[in-house]
Amino acid sequence: MTGRPHDVDAALFLRRFHGPCGAIAAVFGRDPMSWYRLAQGLGRCRVVGTTVKRADRFPTDVVADATQRWWQGERVSLAPTAGQACLLGASMATSAGPAALTAASGVFAEEAQAVDPDEAPEPVQTDGWQPTQGAWKALWENVTRLLCLLQAFRTIRDRTTQALGAVGQAVPKRVWDAEHAPRKRAFSQRVRRLQAGAEHALPDGAMHSHTLDVCATRAPLRRRDAHVSAHRTSNLVDRWMQCLDRACVHGQYCHGTCESAESRGRALGLLWHFCPSSPETVKK
Repeated sequence: MTGRPHDVDAALFLRRFHGPCGAIAAVFGRDPMSWYRLAQGLGRCRVVGTTVKRADRFPTDVVADATQRWWQGERVSLAPTAGQACLLGASMATSAGPAALTAASGVFAEEAQAVDPDEAPEPVQTDGWQPTQGAWKALWENVTRLLCLLQAFRTIRDRTTQALGAVGQAVPKRVWDAEHAPRKRAFSQRVRRLQAGAEHALPDGAMHSHTLDVCATRAPLRRRDAHVSAHRTSNLVDRWMQCLDRACVHGQYCHGTCESAESRGRALGLLWHFCPSSPETVKK
């Protein structure tokens, strides 16, 4: 109730690409704060209920993550949830502890149950961080939590140095080969070989410890084979977080209240849904 769609459509489209409110006001008129309040007001809508209105269309396979952001010079956590190429949750937690992340992910749980009271995601794919795992276990005790091996691959790859030589180059390749194993048995064999090679060939350090940590999660990683339709990576939330990162850099991060920072992220998620950047997506 703040403007007619045909009057604000083009301005919100530019806001999706982090256009400054002052520049939008110079082109479309009105006051810069009116465009700011218009975009911020979208964050008051329920992300799940706005995106998914029918229970039979609710995605059962979701992806969850937790990332660090800045608010008034302090680190805060953002708990995004996505499914079927749509962002379904983007709540702010004032700390990275399990209780704060449980409350942030609980916003998605409340909105999901408002669409379908019997809704229980099965399964959820995470990056393996323990506070995120604990938050989802607290919300849904019987949910199957899958791990993203791609995140582990990136962590190990980024710690490859020239001093490690050929051994350091071979470890990320073995992790990648294990990710694309055709069967459970082949996956277990490749992980065991990776563990044996890391224990004997890698010197003590960050790469050595991270590689052994990945090998220790072999059993949770094997659960993915029982869920064919589950997401294999966390790319759904990673794409949106890249968009949010650009918005934070353009806006010098968050300086208002924690509620306004969360509202901005939720509003950006809805604009990310309904103002797609690709003309081919618009045609579809």
